[in-house]
Amino acid sequence: MKKDSTRAGFGRGLAKLGEKNKNVYALTADLGGSTNLTSFKKEFPERFVQVGVAEQNLVTVASGLAHIGKIPFATTFAVFSPGRTWEQIRTTICYNNQPVKICSTHSGLGVGEDGATHQMLEDLALMRSLPNMTVIQPCDGLEAEKAVEKIANHEKPVYFRLNRQKTSLLTNKKSSFEIGKANILKKGEHITLIGIGPVLVESLEAAKELEEEGLSVEVINMHTLKPLDKKTILKSINKTDLVITVEDHQVTGGLGSSVAEFLSQVKPTPMKMLGVEDTFGESGSFEELYDKYGLSKDKIKKSIKKFVEEA
Repeated sequence: MKKDSTRAGFGRGLAKLGEKNKNVYALTADLGGSTNLTSFKKEFPERFVQVGVAEQNLVTVASGLAHIGKIPFATTFAVFSPGRTWEQIRTTICYNNQPVKICSTHSGLGVGEDGATHQMLEDLALMRSLPNMTVIQPCDGLEAEKAVEKIANHEKPVYFRLNRQKTSLLTNKKSSFEIGKANILKKGEHITLIGIGPVLVESLEAAKELEEEGLSVEVINMHTLKPLDKKTILKSINKTDLVITVEDHQVTGGLGSSVAEFLSQVKPTPMKMLGVEDTFGESGSFEELYDKYGLSKDKIKKSIKKFVEEA
């Protein structure tokens, strides 16, 4: 299968959008190549802003651009934003409800060999806690490309979480993408699996193998973490009565926490959360790290079978 990264899809989408909309600006903190702004910079140098190694300045400049009617996409690595910029995002962007697009690449364990300090595993928790903030993580490069124009037209702040690693495509050019509307990648009857980001590749493969063993798993791509698509979750849970969440992020505060917060109030449901368990990552390929932290196809499959047996 063809492989792509979500950061590459973002770069393609932004270059196309820049041609259609002259209010679109791309900003970076000395990482334009790594965040895939090369094409945008080449075609629209007057709308490319390089702030240097100054991430807090990056998001405040973006807020100023949004205030005067521009559409700023502020890019760097996730460990630097929101890791280094959370207070500025909170005060200059969210408090003022400025529609800045915070596009952070190299998130999660997918950074691989860069090691623990660069594997941002806490950003979803940080960003979904902020009032006015919309939080999105596409599952593949095509979905990332489609999402760019959608978030550009979104009149609220957006955190767009992107990954470095190339993974198989789960969507195609005709697949829909709507902010706040989850997509069902595979229908099932026995258990609901809700995932976010490229780790859904592993989840879907696990679900297909389990289908052959007689266990029917419904796989939901929850690309929008906030606002959460509660309707799709409830419809699936009413059918399966079991739910497992999968995310390349700390279990605390991310997708699993968000789903649990919702279900605990409206339909308490047996639930298991797969993700990083209150620890930091380490150096290694993303495949090795996914396996170590229980996010590989085989580990997800094993966890689902054990959970169903226990339930």
